[in-house]
Amino acid sequence: MSSEPTPAGPDEAGEAKRPGQAEQPGPADQPQAQQAWDARRDLDAHAPRSMSFDGTNHGVTAQQIIGDVHQHYSFDGYRSTHASGEIPQDTLERLADDFVTDETEFDVLVDRLRLERVLVLTGNPHTGRRTTALMLLRAVGAVPVQSVDREAKPEDLVPGERCGQVLLDLEPTRAQPLREAHVLAVRDRLRAKHSYLVITTGHSPYVEDTIRLAPWQPPPARAVLATLLKRRVDAATAERLLTLPAVTSFLAGKQQLREIVPYADILVQADTAEIEGYAQRVLERQVQEWFEESENTFPLREKAFLVALAAFNNGPYALIAELSDKLFERLRRTGDPERGERIPVFGTHIGKRLQVARAKLDPADVETEWGTVRQLNAAFYDDRAAPVLLREVWTGHPAARPALTAWLGELSTDGRPFVRTRAAATVAVLALTDLPSAMALVIEPWADAKDYRQQLTAVSALTFAHRIKAPNIPRIIDGWSADSDAPKRCWVAVRAHGLIGPERPVEALAALRTLARTQYGLPDGGDERIRRELPNSVALLLLSDAGDIVLRELSRTLTAHASTRSLALDGFLAACARTDDSLCPPLLAWYARSSSADGIALLLRTALGDRETNRRAEEVLHGWIRAADQDPRTEEVLATLLPALVTEPREAARLDHLLDTVPGLDGRPKPAAANRLRALVRPLTPA
Repeated sequence: MSSEPTPAGPDEAGEAKRPGQAEQPGPADQPQAQQAWDARRDLDAHAPRSMSFDGTNHGVTAQQIIGDVHQHYSFDGYRSTHASGEIPQDTLERLADDFVTDETEFDVLVDRLRLERVLVLTGNPHTGRRTTALMLLRAVGAVPVQSVDREAKPEDLVPGERCGQVLLDLEPTRAQPLREAHVLAVRDRLRAKHSYLVITTGHSPYVEDTIRLAPWQPPPARAVLATLLKRRVDAATAERLLTLPAVTSFLAGKQQLREIVPYADILVQADTAEIEGYAQRVLERQVQEWFEESENTFPLREKAFLVALAAFNNGPYALIAELSDKLFERLRRTGDPERGERIPVFGTHIGKRLQVARAKLDPADVETEWGTVRQLNAAFYDDRAAPVLLREVWTGHPAARPALTAWLGELSTDGRPFVRTRAAATVAVLALTDLPSAMALVIEPWADAKDYRQQLTAVSALTFAHRIKAPNIPRIIDGWSADSDAPKRCWVAVRAHGLIGPERPVEALAALRTLARTQYGLPDGGDERIRRELPNSVALLLLSDAGDIVLRELSRTLTAHASTRSLALDGFLAACARTDDSLCPPLLAWYARSSSADGIALLLRTALGDRETNRRAEEVLHGWIRAADQDPRTEEVLATLLPALVTEPREAARLDHLLDTVPGLDGRPKPAAANRLRALVRPLTPA
C-alpha cells in the first residue's frame, strides 16, 4: 500500500513520510505523528528478511530465526596454540592426509622455498596459512620442523642443522617492522645449515615493501570438500553428498578451511541430523569466538561493528559504521568509565572488516526522499548470523547490556524509520531469547516514554517479537489494553492489536471493544489519544487478510452498545478513506471480491444514517465517485454497491441528492460518473 494519508483528526495531521525520510522532532508531549498505515508500511519495508511476511505468521519458528541452542561442541582448528618446540612427525602426516592444493600456487611456493630458503607467507586469517607453512617445509624435506616462539625476532633466529623452522602469525609493529635485511641475514644462516624457514603473517603496513612476499590464496571450499570426500568414499558417493541441499547451503556461507575438514567426516558418517545441524554449530562457535577474543586480537570497536551489523544486516554500510561507533563509545565507557579517548576517525579497512565478519557488500537501489539512489549494503553471508550474534551478546555477555540497551534507546528515537524499525527488530530477537529481561529493560521503558517515537518502536518490537514466535506477546498486549491506569502502554497495545490482530481477529476485536466501552464510561470520554487510535486499529484489521472475519464481528456487535457502534463505524470509515497505488480504493476492491459484501453495505448505510458519521460517510462516497470518473472498474463496483445502500425511500432520496451534488475537485465540474450512477439509483427513489 502507499503511504497516502487517510482523513484523520489533528493528532494525525501531516503528510506520510517516505521510507528513508527523517521526521522532524517535536516536544515530548507532541501528539501521535505517524499514522497506523505508515507504521505497517515501515515494518514491511525495513524488516529483516527473516521477519518479513504478508500479515499472517505462516509458521516462522524460533529455530528458523536463531537456531537450536547448542551448548557443548568443539571444532579442531579453533584457537590453535602456537607453542614453540618440535612438531611431531605424526602431526605433519595427519595434516598432509587432509591437505588440498587444487587451484592454488602451492607447487610454485615449494620451488621458491627450495631456492630462497625462507618465505614470508601472507594471507587472511583462517585461510590455512599455518598448515600450508608446515606442508611447504615437509615438501622440501625440511624435517623435523621446529615451531619458533612468535615473540622471537627473525633476525635473531639460530637455525638447526638440516631442519625446518616455522614462525607463525608474526605481527610486525611500527617499533619492530619486518625488514629485508632481517630476511637476508637469516637466509644466509639457513643456507649454511641446509635448513629452511617459513614465516606467516597477515597483511601489514610494517612489512618492508622490498621483501618478496609469498601470497597465499586457499583453494575454494567446494574443491577442498570434494577432494576430501573422494579420499574417503567413491566418486559417485562423493558427488551425491556434494549435491545435498544442506551442503550447498553450507558452502554458500563462505566457510573457512578449518570448518571444511570436520564436515567431510560428518558427511561420510551420513547422519542427517549432524549434516543439517553442522552449519548452525559452526556459526555459533564463530560468534562465541568473536566475543571471547581479547582486545589485543579483536578490538572492541570491531565487536561493536559486529553487533551493529547484526542489527542492520543488509543495510547501508555507512549507516552501520556510523551507528556502530555510537555503540563502541557506550561499550568503552562501560569497560572504563574514566577513559576519555576519542573514537579514531579512520580505522579498519572496509574489506578487512567485512572479511573478519564473514560479510559482503552488495550494491542496491534504495528509495529515499530524494528519489532512488544506489548504495552499498553490508550483509552476513549467512542471515542466521545476525540473530545468533544478538543472542550471544545478550545472554552470554550481560555486562554489555547497559550499553546495548542505551544504544537501542537512542536508535528508537532516531529520525530515520529504517533505524527505528531495525532497533525494534533487534529487541524482538532479545525478547525471543529472554522475554522477561527484554520487557523490563527495553520494551516497557519505551512504552512508558514521553517520546512518541519510542512508543512507536515499542509497538514495532512487540509486533516483530510475535512474528518470530516470542512467547506470550498477545497476552502482554491484552493485559496492557485493559489497563486504563497506564494510558501510554494502553495506546501501545491498541496500535499493536491492529498490527498482529489479523492472526487473532476475534480476540483483537474483543479487546478493542472492551477498551472502547471502558473509555466511553470515563469522564470526558477517556484518554483522547487512545480514543483516536481505536478506529485506526479496526481499519487495519478490516483491510487485512482477516477482513471477512472482522466485518462479520463488527456487524454482529453493531447494536450491542453505543461504544461498539461508534468503534465499528469510525473504524469502517477509516478503512473506506484508505487509498493506495491502484485506481480502485482498497475497500471497494474488497467489496467486489468479498463474500461478505452485505456487511460492507450495512456499515456504510448505517454510517450515512448516523448523525455523528454522516458527513464523513458522504465524503467517502464523494471520493469514490471521483475515483470512478477516472476508472471504469471503480464505477462498476459502485454500480453494484449503491443500490445495496437503499432499503427505504428516505435512503434512496439521500443517495440521489448526494449524487446530484457531489463536487468536483478544485472547482472542476461534477464528475460525469455521478450522473451515470444517479441513473441507477433514481428508479429506487420515490416519486
